[in-house]
Amino acid sequence: MTQATPTVYVVDDDVSVREALQLLFLSMGWRSHTFDCAAAFLARPRDARPACLVLDVRLPDLGGLDLQRRLAAEQLAMPVIFITGFGDVPMTVRAMKAGAVEFLIKPVHNETLLDAVRQAIARSIDAHRDQDNMRALQERYASLSPREREVMTLVTSGLLNKEVAGELGISEITVKIHRAGAKRKMGAASLPDLVRMAARLRSTSAPKARGPDNDWRVGALARSHQREAP
Repeated sequence: MTQATPTVYVVDDDVSVREALQLLFLSMGWRSHTFDCAAAFLARPRDARPACLVLDVRLPDLGGLDLQRRLAAEQLAMPVIFITGFGDVPMTVRAMKAGAVEFLIKPVHNETLLDAVRQAIARSIDAHRDQDNMRALQERYASLSPREREVMTLVTSGLLNKEVAGELGISEITVKIHRAGAKRKMGAASLPDLVRMAARLRSTSAPKARGPDNDWRVGALARSHQREAP
């Protein structure tokens, strides 16, 4: 999926701008689709491929900033580049805080815009790769038996095998069997690896970056299990 030809969408009510930008993006080997308003863009199904949106701030229906907020709510991996002839500092700050790649004032130099599009496409490719990895992780988790999921949840929360056994009312050897099965099916090379997978599965759509505290917890958890059989 991430190897598919990227698409650059353009939403601008100026037909001359739309046509010029589409020709520019096609000449770079990208796919490109243009729209004269936000409603037309939202009505078109978007295929699952890396993409970005070149968006005018002022549109005849839904404003560009409102469209950006709507796309963010839908969690689409589609970075936005704003182009406008009527920008101001508060507008720029609002757009950038909401995650825009760039905020450019018309007339825009081609190379400046192309640099922004390349950056946006790179972001989109990374986001699609993350989504692919998450889907694969969810599929592996779905392959676990109910008992393997219970054991994985308790082990990755910090409980020792004997504590998991007491919690679930099963033998410690049974815990070890299910723990090993969960690690194998999840493709985890180690307990810290399984802990990170469990954390990511809990993180939903916006995983938090690992920091020193998380690194310490993973290391401490691994040390607490060092004397236990895998």
